[in-house]
Amino acid sequence: MLQEYSVNPQKNWKGKDVSVFLITSLAVRGQTAKQGTTKTSELINVTDIYNGYIVTDLQLPDVNAQPVLKADAIKYLVVFRNQLPRELLVSSLPLLIRHISAQSVVVHSYAAHALERLLVMKGPVGSQQTMITVADLAPLREQLVVQLFAVLNLQESSENEYIMKCIMRSCSMLQEAILPQLGLIMEALTQKLAQVSKNPSRPFFNHYMFETLALVIRITCKQNNDAVTSFEQTLFPPFEAILQQDVQEFIPYVFQILALLLELRVQPALPEPYVALFPFLLVPVLWEKPGNVPGLVRLLEAFLKNGGDTIGHGDKMSNLLGVYQKLIASRLHDHEGFALLMAIMDYVPQETLHKYLKQIFIVLFQRLTSSKTVKYVKGLLVFLSFYCTKFSPTNLQRIIDDIQERMFSMVLENLYIKEVQKVGPGIEKKFCAVAMTQILTECPSMLTDYSAIWPKLLEVLVALFELPEPDDVEEDEHFAEVDDMPGYSTAYSQLIFAGKPERDLLRGHIPDPKAHLALGLAKLSAAQPGRVPPLISTLPMEAQNFLSNYLAAANVQLV
Repeated sequence: MLQEYSVNPQKNWKGKDVSVFLITSLAVRGQTAKQGTTKTSELINVTDIYNGYIVTDLQLPDVNAQPVLKADAIKYLVVFRNQLPRELLVSSLPLLIRHISAQSVVVHSYAAHALERLLVMKGPVGSQQTMITVADLAPLREQLVVQLFAVLNLQESSENEYIMKCIMRSCSMLQEAILPQLGLIMEALTQKLAQVSKNPSRPFFNHYMFETLALVIRITCKQNNDAVTSFEQTLFPPFEAILQQDVQEFIPYVFQILALLLELRVQPALPEPYVALFPFLLVPVLWEKPGNVPGLVRLLEAFLKNGGDTIGHGDKMSNLLGVYQKLIASRLHDHEGFALLMAIMDYVPQETLHKYLKQIFIVLFQRLTSSKTVKYVKGLLVFLSFYCTKFSPTNLQRIIDDIQERMFSMVLENLYIKEVQKVGPGIEKKFCAVAMTQILTECPSMLTDYSAIWPKLLEVLVALFELPEPDDVEEDEHFAEVDDMPGYSTAYSQLIFAGKPERDLLRGHIPDPKAHLALGLAKLSAAQPGRVPPLISTLPMEAQNFLSNYLAAANVQLV
């Protein structure tokens, strides 16, 4: 059939179509939807076939000629991308970009999909580097951007998800190298946003559009933070229209982008448009839609960071705490309630918070009593640890005991001692460890009223330190995929490229929690000679050995 095609390509193209299909079917011996072909037949050299019969269809001057064979060729490239050598993949980039301009929806969709798949191919095994580099793609960026956005002007591909995903992935790959084209990209994105917000109908397209918007903001503001103001001026009008018209599919995305803009601001102040928006964010009906909650909470956190001293007054503070109370009462959203509460504690002046503190803690313990879950206990432990490190362990002990006499002992025994090992690894585990150290070494009542609990708490802390850490490596966001959505809904979809930065509540002051414990014990022992060693001697020998190692590493001794 291939020989017949070579004799008369115009007449016998169907024979080649069948041949490519048969070759592909016979060559593939293992594949996955995400990775493509993982194993091929030893009898078929897929590289030779690509060079001899496939790439020639992509090299034809007319991108609109023989669309079926072009689609076959692009599909072959995608299917066997893991088997073809890197130099062939790099040489295919300009060919794919040319075919994005093809009139056939199938061909330009295939071309965009193929390019996007090549851009997320990884290098050597275990590498977080891409097979295709910025240097490979950068010379083609202008043509790439122009071709991609030109396709979106075609009626049949005006909301083509493969095109928008390719735009997103290209921006992610190029980063600063895409800066010369960002003006064109931003203008086209805002126009498309205004267009599709009138009748959202393609969930994946919409998601990739907002991902690209987040990428453009991050890339630009990384080079020039003053650009935040320009983005705000450009995006506030369409965002206000989306909020006013209650475009439910887009509202969660709007909250995430607004939060990103506020987080990128260097000057800790709230511009007037944000101040005007704030009362709207506390309207109860907005919080009734579950899809709104994560983005709203993140946006309120950003508001508090930039204007906690002005927000934490009068009705605003009462309304904020009303939102916190509603979230804490919900099994679905209690973790969001803790996130909001910690932002309130972190950024609202202490003198403003003082009159609300007891009721805040009462609400927390009422929920613990009425509806205890593992997730809630972990969130409560992290919050109590945050409060301890922020305001002192003595402050924490007094406010808890003020609710009920000796309630602090119940918190230590039933929460910290029994449950702290359930807290996940990373910053939360570190946070709890630091708080437990401060409770042990900086709270005077621990060696008087609660002395019986002291060694138990220390033993649990040592055990927490010695829990094995997971060795899995977090994948770079460039390779991340949007989870398959079962259908179009208004449920929350987190923007990967507008990811919330992990907040180090310790401000980087305690890099080594084990050394922090050793130094704290040494300081306590020096202040009260003869008190600490007898308590430590009651610990199991394994825990004592671990403690001895911490003390030796910190070069301190107990007296």
